[in-house]
Amino acid sequence: MFLVDMTFTDITKATPELTVQHREYLAAEYANGNLIFGGRKEPRTGGILLSKHNSEQALRDVLNDDPFVKNGVVECVITTFEPVMAAEQYQHLYQLH
Repeated sequence: MFLVDMTFTDITKATPELTVQHREYLAAEYANGNLIFGGRKEPRTGGILLSKHNSEQALRDVLNDDPFVKNGVVECVITTFEPVMAAEQYQHLYQLH
């Protein structure tokens, strides 16, 4: 599993149109189950994604084509983690060890 921390490099580039493109682009990754959760940080300094991509490279390939990344709106830091505990209602999201 991966945690993606997106940080705005230039929030003025995050136009409403580009935000729609960003969300529409990521929608396919939610539809195929590779992304689990995502949303903006408060205060509005960027966003967070929770990913189940098969590899970090697969995730990087997706992020590199994200309109926010391609247009210099955000930079991404990826953290790999292995869940070992979850509330019962979320255990189905990942095979816990």
